[in-house]
Amino acid sequence: MNKAFVKESDNDDDEEAAALALAIPAGAKNYITPAGYQRIKQELLQLIDVARPEVVKIVHWAASNGDRSENGDYIYGKRRLREIDRRIRFLTKRMDLAAIVDPSVHHGSDQVFFGATVTYRTGDGETHTITIVGIDEFDPLNGKISWISPMARTITKAREGDLITLNTPLGAQELELLEVTYPAPEEA
Repeated sequence: MNKAFVKESDNDDDEEAAALALAIPAGAKNYITPAGYQRIKQELLQLIDVARPEVVKIVHWAASNGDRSENGDYIYGKRRLREIDRRIRFLTKRMDLAAIVDPSVHHGSDQVFFGATVTYRTGDGETHTITIVGIDEFDPLNGKISWISPMARTITKAREGDLITLNTPLGAQELELLEVTYPAPEEA
């Protein structure tokens, strides 16, 4: 097989840099909770200490088998190594840009800030609970929304009991903030 057919583009880093720039508003920091930062750090260490050495070992073994142009283990291993290295660079950049914000400093407050867990009621009576987290932590299926989302921006600095108007593609929607909670500070 010709190497031209297996070489990936060299501009993958450019694509990641563009995605990174789009995700964080200009001039803003990459806010993240301590738990989110820890998850990124653990993934990075797992890639560096476990995944990458295993793939390097496989590529080394495959390279020693001779003809690399038609060696599937070698070709796949090199591709996987590039993916791991790309992810390591991405996670390292995210950690460098991270501004760790501990939401427990607002424990007991009824005002919405980063890290708040907010229960609200929509105009049709449905109740929802969301937690405002960092870009790298958001998980909408589990009620975790990014601090840059329209919902989070709308309710930030509001207080329990406030009526908020959220502009959606379907029109304005009234929300009543029922409860605002923060995690309790950890005992030292």
